[in-house]
Amino acid sequence: MISRIDLRGSLPGDLRDVLPRAELDVEAALEKVRPICEDVRHRGAQAVRELTARFDGVDLASTRVPPEKIAEALDVLDPAVRAALEESIRRARLVHRDQRRTDTTTQVVPGGTVTERWVPVGRVGLYVPGGRAVYPSSVVMNVVPAQEAGVRSLAVTSPAQKEFGGLPHPTILAACALLGVEEVHAVGGAQAVAMFAYGTEECPRADMVTGPGNIWVAAAKRLLKGRIGIDSEAGPTEIAILADETADPVHVAADLISQAEHDVIAAAVLVTTSPELADAVEKELPGQVAATRHSERITEALSGRQSGIVLVSDVEAGLAVVDAYAAEHLEIQTADAREVAARVRNAGAIFVGPYAPVSLGDYMAGSNHVLPTGGCACHSSGLSVQTFLRGIHVVDYTREALAEAAPYVSALADAEDLPAHGAAVRARFDWEVPS
Repeated sequence: MISRIDLRGSLPGDLRDVLPRAELDVEAALEKVRPICEDVRHRGAQAVRELTARFDGVDLASTRVPPEKIAEALDVLDPAVRAALEESIRRARLVHRDQRRTDTTTQVVPGGTVTERWVPVGRVGLYVPGGRAVYPSSVVMNVVPAQEAGVRSLAVTSPAQKEFGGLPHPTILAACALLGVEEVHAVGGAQAVAMFAYGTEECPRADMVTGPGNIWVAAAKRLLKGRIGIDSEAGPTEIAILADETADPVHVAADLISQAEHDVIAAAVLVTTSPELADAVEKELPGQVAATRHSERITEALSGRQSGIVLVSDVEAGLAVVDAYAAEHLEIQTADAREVAARVRNAGAIFVGPYAPVSLGDYMAGSNHVLPTGGCACHSSGLSVQTFLRGIHVVDYTREALAEAAPYVSALADAEDLPAHGAAVRARFDWEVPS
């Protein structure tokens, strides 16, 4: 069901070339989403509605969900799901509230200060996927950090669902109601990103769009980046587990399966020092997979080239492998798991020990589950309050402080052959300004 790679002994020079990884050809998708985005740019809401009819089979009178439909969805929400969402929101707020930044003023010289102000973006579009599964948790993960950052205007969009009268899934709407989100659009795919990037008669343009989506969403983000800010180009979900002989194969197998059920191209990778654990996990997988609802999808994901078991000589080598892989989700199931986890450099989120499975982070840990995929965790972070903040430097100098700096400015301006830079400083004083 799952392949093996034996890296015991010396590790190859570039581990990324030998590790399993899902392939997502965003470049190939760019040319397909380009006309979609251009259509939205030129024809606005009409184009969005026509594209929704074409791709989702839904004819919309308006992309915007009526407020009463959002309220109705909350009224009929299963009480157990409501309680779980409320607790998820509470925990997420605790974590994200502590991420708020404070302005910092530094006195560079007497009379000269630089203050870094943290200012939220003005308006954001928050994308919540539809399709194989419903993700009210992604509403929480997008909305809470934006609200805690102080974003004044936010809109959620999620694909129109034929079986729900052309609205997003009612659980998505209910989650929006719990969070106080009043603007929701029934739009998915590349056209949703373009809607936020260009604005329409029904949806003002946004400064930023965030949230995971399919390849068409990722391609539209890449195409429109610059026109609109983005968080990341989300790819297939992935889990890596670094484990030794102390790990329970039942837990390991269950956690691999939990992420594989997202998609047939989801990646599940076990990195272990123990051949015995590898054997036990391989033996455990078929039975657990057969017992799940989405066994065919999971089997395809685990059998794909993006999943596998990687054998390493020791934990040190395992750390090198998981750092090279830079997983979206990384579990550490080893002896001294906290110490090992503290040495990891590249991961979207790290889950420590046998009682912190990735599924806890998906819903209830308080952490954010919108995380970098495809190895991007080596340079990018997950969604957080910082995603929605901009650092602005405020420079405040007195006449005396500028006078002290003037010779240095002039020297550097001349070195760069930009004499007008120095002249702009000297113009404030009774000094000769070169013509």
